[in-house]
Amino acid sequence: MSIPTSLLGGPFNSLILVKKRYLIAYIFLIWISIMPCVFEFWFYWQIFWDNERPIFFFIYLPFLVLIMYFTIVFTSLLFAKVLMVIINAVHKPREGVFLRHPSDKDYRYWSLRNVIKRWPFWLSHRFPFPFLDNICFKAFGVKTKFSNSLFEGWVDTEFVEFGKNIAVGQAAIIQSTLIVGNLLIVKKTIIDDNVRIGAHCIIMPGTHIGKNCILNTWSATMVGQELEEGWIYIGGPAQKFKKNRFFEDGIIDEIADSIENLDELTKRYDSQYVKSKRKAEYVSSQDEKSINKEKKEKKKN
Repeated sequence: MSIPTSLLGGPFNSLILVKKRYLIAYIFLIWISIMPCVFEFWFYWQIFWDNERPIFFFIYLPFLVLIMYFTIVFTSLLFAKVLMVIINAVHKPREGVFLRHPSDKDYRYWSLRNVIKRWPFWLSHRFPFPFLDNICFKAFGVKTKFSNSLFEGWVDTEFVEFGKNIAVGQAAIIQSTLIVGNLLIVKKTIIDDNVRIGAHCIIMPGTHIGKNCILNTWSATMVGQELEEGWIYIGGPAQKFKKNRFFEDGIIDEIADSIENLDELTKRYDSQYVKSKRKAEYVSSQDEKSINKEKKEKKKN
């Protein structure tokens, strides 16, 4: 049975472990966050259980489950935050290119931070409303707003800065860290106000997306790429397609006046997109043919 994309998404924590002993922190967070829930259930049992009339016990049980869920999320978040403060005091996270080897201190602490953040983020993402994710992001130092919709995509949990009114499409990936061969690249990713990121997009570390930008579905950025404010980008690496007019003053009235011809406007937009895409494919194919021709001529000579 297939799993909805929304359940596959969530905060982006690496599964890489430099040392297995880091799992001790993971096990500790799970144990300490479950303990308050055990006590809550015990008190509930003492108050509501009645052998003769157990109906009230089961009527109020869903409310208890909801309370226990919030308890386990915020308890795990509290203790994870305490551990993060201690670890960051010992070794502060920083940007750069590091060696992917246990001997590299930055790589080791990056791995440890991911282990600590995994449990509270996993718990918060099981909730059907996105505000718990944003609370976790804020707790761990990611700059974001509650107006942002990050729930459907994978978002790295450090060195990411969001503006306001941002929407991330299903299965999109926003990274601030990247492993290439034996290197770990850590660069801050910045996404400004009113940005729309399409489904299955990939945002590489160090990307800066300007205000009022749209990144089309299945597009990707390069490491450190700058996307200019107010443009629609497509492809991989992302390239300018056309000016984004959706945030211009008066655009709502203009759309309202043309609502009867919405199908015609959609067809015109699609035809323009397909035409430009075919042109790009034709140019790339011509370039490939010329390169192959030059190679054949060199072999003959």
